[in-house]
Amino acid sequence: MTIDHKMILNEVRDYMFIAFGLLLYTIAFTVFLMPYQIVAGGVTGLSAIIYYATGFHIENTYIIINGLLLVVALKILGYKFLMKTIFAIFTLYFMLKFAQDILPKQDNGLPLKLMGEGQDFMSMIIGCVITGIALALVFLNNGSTGGTDIIAASVNKYHNVSLGSVLIAADFCIIGSCMFFPQFGTYIERAHKVMFGFCVMAMENYVLDYVMNARRQSVQFFIFSRKWQEIANAIGTQMGHGVTILDGHGWYTGKEMKVLCILAKKNESVNMFRLIKMIDPNAFVSQSSVIGVYGEGFDEMKVKIKKDTKKVKIVFATNNLNKLTEVRKILGNRFQVMSLAEIGCKDDIPEKGQTLKDNALIKAQWIYDRYHVNCFADDTGLEVEALGGAPGVYSARYAGGEGHDSEANMKKLLSELEGKDNRKARFRTVIALIIDGKVTTFDGIVNGTITHEKRGGEGFGYDPIFMPEGHNQTFAELGVDIKNHISHRAKAVQKLAEYLLKM
Repeated sequence: MTIDHKMILNEVRDYMFIAFGLLLYTIAFTVFLMPYQIVAGGVTGLSAIIYYATGFHIENTYIIINGLLLVVALKILGYKFLMKTIFAIFTLYFMLKFAQDILPKQDNGLPLKLMGEGQDFMSMIIGCVITGIALALVFLNNGSTGGTDIIAASVNKYHNVSLGSVLIAADFCIIGSCMFFPQFGTYIERAHKVMFGFCVMAMENYVLDYVMNARRQSVQFFIFSRKWQEIANAIGTQMGHGVTILDGHGWYTGKEMKVLCILAKKNESVNMFRLIKMIDPNAFVSQSSVIGVYGEGFDEMKVKIKKDTKKVKIVFATNNLNKLTEVRKILGNRFQVMSLAEIGCKDDIPEKGQTLKDNALIKAQWIYDRYHVNCFADDTGLEVEALGGAPGVYSARYAGGEGHDSEANMKKLLSELEGKDNRKARFRTVIALIIDGKVTTFDGIVNGTITHEKRGGEGFGYDPIFMPEGHNQTFAELGVDIKNHISHRAKAVQKLAEYLLKM
């Protein structure tokens, strides 16, 4: 059989089950709900309310409302989407009309009460169970009864409102409309009819969900067998299922064994067990229920993927590639951190402040005033207790000269601490952020000690001689990933990120 033939047969099968489901719905509605003037949701329920109040036939109201909805929906949802819906609408129209013509009538023109007088609640229970099963049949075969389904699909296309929410809201409005029809008696009698309608909605939806979930239930098999190859081959060829082969090791026997893992529909369980038993009656099989299986051969993942949100653009007032890389890793993908070079700034920003905070503010303000972009700047210092907090704000140029000579800076610091027992120190970073002219600062501190010699090959600046508290390795030995979680800059940048995400 060709693929085209299979597609045609599947379509024919869908239409046959949709028609059968609509037949069940018609029987339930006309035999169990209509005789007792029980209201329901959806366009069918609205048509029934109008019929009970005015005598205007259900099928006529049903086709008029759905016809109007179809005209609108054809433009919004497309012709292909509505083919089975159109089939369902016209099929249900003729079934409702035919059923009312052939059923025995009461004096008021309604179908005869099959359950007898005073059996409103029991008739409602039976009717809702059948209508719930009927709707499940329609939905499981890719069909729809139109009406509020069309409204829900149209709303969902343009707004992030779930189909269920729209349907519930529509049903509440339809059933609640009974309160506005004086033909239904006093307000107490109308409220009684509304409450019955809400019971119908709850019961029908419960049965609908139960049937659909039961039909979609999946199970997971773990199969332990020496004939695992034969079983895997049989499952793959005869049942058309994929098989995952896992490596197992028996704790007691110490032997290696292959374990087959298969996901299948629950209604395939008997065939699965039969096939396994035919090949290896001594196979050990574990079967367990799973909440849901999604993917090829199972249910479709019906979740919306959020569109990528635009990254927050912000300028980091630095051209230091080490700093830039470190901050980008810490902030992650939510932010597009741009360097000075990326905004065309080649100037050497003066750092004449007396504190780390002063320098961070000077750099950030300088960029904001000239380029009018949201930005942040940092200044970091190493503060050694035995040296009275030096080198502090002068950490980058501690050894003097124009450039930032890390080797010279470390050499001088180790020389200054030679012979000193107190080697306590701390790294401190201050970040100044300017967003639309508003200034906010953040700081991060990590305590530690200065080693007697350089250790490690990663990091930059004083990293090879600074050992953070709680560790027995320097920043240069710990590596970038660990440093980016515990460092002074990481703590300050984390505060910056939390602040930005709240904006």
